[in-house]
Amino acid sequence: MVFEKVNTGGKPLDAFELVTAMYAMDGHELRKDWYGSAHDKGRHRRLVQTLCPPGQEAGILANVSNTDFLHIVSLFHTRALRRQAAAAGKQGRELPAVSGNRQALLNLPLEAYKQYETQAEQGLERAAKFLHLLRIYRVYDLPYQTQIVPLAAILADLGDAWEHDSHRARLQRWYWCGVFGELYGSAVESRSAKDFLQVPEWLLRGGPEPATVSEVIFRADRLKTMRMRLSAAYKGMNALLMNEGAQDWRSGQKFDHTVFFGENVDIHHIFPKAWCQQQGIAPALYDAIINKTPLSFRTNRIIGGVAPSQYLAQLQAGDGQTPGVAVERLDGYLRSHALDPALLRADDVTAFWADRQQRLLALIAQAMGKTPQADVAGEEGADLFGDTDEGEAEAEMVIAM
Repeated sequence: MVFEKVNTGGKPLDAFELVTAMYAMDGHELRKDWYGSAHDKGRHRRLVQTLCPPGQEAGILANVSNTDFLHIVSLFHTRALRRQAAAAGKQGRELPAVSGNRQALLNLPLEAYKQYETQAEQGLERAAKFLHLLRIYRVYDLPYQTQIVPLAAILADLGDAWEHDSHRARLQRWYWCGVFGELYGSAVESRSAKDFLQVPEWLLRGGPEPATVSEVIFRADRLKTMRMRLSAAYKGMNALLMNEGAQDWRSGQKFDHTVFFGENVDIHHIFPKAWCQQQGIAPALYDAIINKTPLSFRTNRIIGGVAPSQYLAQLQAGDGQTPGVAVERLDGYLRSHALDPALLRADDVTAFWADRQQRLLALIAQAMGKTPQADVAGEEGADLFGDTDEGEAEAEMVIAM
């Protein structure tokens, strides 16, 4: 099968195909492990079905690839080799690297694969549970597919200890630092290996903070340029709001697993797009995450394209099918989305923009375990009614140690 792909399709062989061929020489069918057979659904199908919601075709692990799985196994194997070398007295550059790169996968012996395959699969299952705890339920909303590899490897290494409250809190902090620092968009293999070594030491043995936590910086002006799901931080902000207890403006429900899928929750505009266009507000501003929040499909239908003062009045009054929401209760729902109800009721988009940027920045700082430091020179008087030059100098507002 491997040679047929090369000879008939001209397809470059990935590491999984090559490792499959090497293991076949020892009588092991790696493809059957992953894709299954008539009598076994295989590891890939098991992962796809892990925590799969009712009515959905796949769960949060649906896009985990066979090379991702080999990567996790390789991290354990190469760490074992490094520890053996250290025990033998080697130091510094003499120690073999912990790695999951292509060459490391090609050097992965069958014995190591068999030794760590079950542990790696358990780590992925724990990763799915961890992501659900953070209100990340769909692959569509996953900030970084690439961060699943070190997350699963770390959770596989921690075992049941990850469920301890203090360990889980630190692990969440590491995860949010990776997301909002946008650290898993490049140099993924080296960062995965470094985190695999550093995070368990930090959690279990009081080691220093991992570099992903200690060196990360988030600039507040990044909030202005996060406009679509291509940005990991954009998706992370949506999940963080739900994780921090955001409630639907119509029902008051928090977005747990059942509500999220039952009510078709998604990211929606706060100042509606149609209203912003009528006011001459630039798309670069009204499409930014500062003007978006998670809401149910039915609530978004009520919002429509009118000013916030109008749709809030409609939510308070209700209709023939939906009872009204008391003002005090509705204001509480609004505050749970890190915004000021008074600014919405006044349709004050300029003040809203500045206020919510600061509120979101505080949420991100809290999640990352950092202190927000702001120099807001140049922020006042921002032009919301014209085109925005993304290259224009912004305020130097950062989250740092």
